[in-house]
Order: sequence, then C-alpha cells, then structure tokens
Amino acid sequence: MKTTSTRLVLAIAAVVALAACGVDDAATETTAATTTTTAATTTTTAVVTTTEAPAEPVVMIASTGLGEVLADGEGNVLYLFLPDAQGPSVCNDQCASAWPPLEAGAIAGAGADTSLMGTATRDDGTDQVTYNGWPLYYFQNDAAPGDTNGQGVNDVWYVVLADGEGIGITAPEASVIVTSSALGDILTDDQGNTLYLFTPDEQGPSVCYDNCAAAWPPLLEGPAAGDGTDPALFGTVARDDGTTQLTYGGWPLYYFANDSAPGDTNGQGVNDVWYVVSPMGEGIFS
Repeated sequence: MKTTSTRLVLAIAAVVALAACGVDDAATETTAATTTTTAATTTTTAVVTTTEAPAEPVVMIASTGLGEVLADGEGNVLYLFLPDAQGPSVCNDQCASAWPPLEAGAIAGAGADTSLMGTATRDDGTDQVTYNGWPLYYFQNDAAPGDTNGQGVNDVWYVVLADGEGIGITAPEASVIVTSSALGDILTDDQGNTLYLFTPDEQGPSVCYDNCAAAWPPLLEGPAAGDGTDPALFGTVARDDGTTQLTYGGWPLYYFANDSAPGDTNGQGVNDVWYVVSPMGEGIFS
C-alpha cells in the first residue's frame, strides 16, 4: 500500500510539472511571436527658388557739371541731335556707332516727365526712346556716368533738360533761300531741302491733306526771307487743321517725303502736279 501510494503521488507530481512546462512554453511562444514595428517617418522640405526680374531701364534726371540733365538709370548722359528736328532719327550707320541710340523700353524715372516720353522708329526698324519729340542718344566718348563730352559737338549735339530742351542751343533763325540745282535756281530751306508747289492749290489755300500731307509735308509759318528770295512774295495761308502754311508767290510751299538729303529734287514733276519753285515764285515745269 505504501508503495502504491508513493507511486500515485509521484504520478500526480509529474502531471503537474508537465502542465507547468506547457504554460511556460506557451508563454515563450507567444512572446516570440509578438513583434513591434516602428514606422520610419521621412520629412521632405521643398526647395523654393525666387528669381527677381531685372530692373526696368529708366530715363531720369542726374547731376552733372552742366547741371541737372537727362541720363539713364546708371547716370550715363543722354543727348539730342538737332538735325532730327524732333522727328525720327537721321543718325544712322557711322553716326549711330558714335552716338548709340537709346532703344525703346525705358520708362520715366526720378525727375523725368512721363508725358514727354515716346518712341520713334529708326531706319533699321528698331524703336528709339524720344523725349519731347527728340530721339535720345549716348556718346561713345563718355567713359563714365556723368560725363558730358558730347555737349556742343559740331553745334548739333546737346544734353537735355527735364523740360525736353537742349542746353546751350543757339540755332540760327530758319529761312527760305535760293539754291542752285540741276533744275536751275530753286527755293529751299536754309538746310538745302527743296520746296515744292502743288498746282491744284491754284495759288490759294492748300488742298493737300491726310495721305497727301504725309507725303508732302507743308512748310509751316516761321522761316524768314533768306538769300536770293523776294520778301514781297512771301505770305501765309490757314490750313484746315488750324496751322498756318508759308506761301511764296501765292503758292503754299511743301517738302517731299522721298527727298532724303539736301539738294534732292525727287518730287519734280510727280503726277504732273508737283514742281520746284523759281525765285520769281513760279513753278519750273521742265
């Protein structure tokens, strides 16, 4: 009996021990099966690039040894050219190499008058900045901002004031004179540009307007009687646009747009109605 009881106790103890081992193994297996994963966080910072637009070119007033004059935004002095006569530039080729034009695009800066700014088309098709009607130029011999070495060159180049007038201009009084030509003695202005009459005017008020006046610009009142002319033959006539045109021998006087240089007479005989004018105030019809 004692032996049997002892065996029973040992058997029970073995069962309990095995059960305990099963619990430990299950706990171990559960622990091994449990995995903790930490997600990696990536932060991306966008790179922002800022590009500033280039400064807009300006025409402004700058201080120089000649006073307050027109210059660009860097202080480089600008000039007018008297032969331009506040119209499109006549400075091309070698002239433009020595006097580079200020190309269109500049705006009015400090001290400049916006209302005086404009543009004019050059012979090469580019646009040039104008101020008070004057095309603007640099001078190649101005080496630094504020230089005014172009002032008064050949009595035709001048720095420009804020009001659009040149400094120191001493322009002679304009006049109508008699000039020798291949057609004989004819009327021209004091620069040698040929003047014409228009036979449909019939020595009365002008009948040349619009497209006609664009091709044949009228000589407006202002020029005086010059060398070789008869002062008694001068007069004026009112135009439909309110301007006053100079006449000679009763004929309103005109230029021709296709005369590109003094002495040209390309308008002579055009359409059998345009003719150069003699010192006696008559058309030269030959």
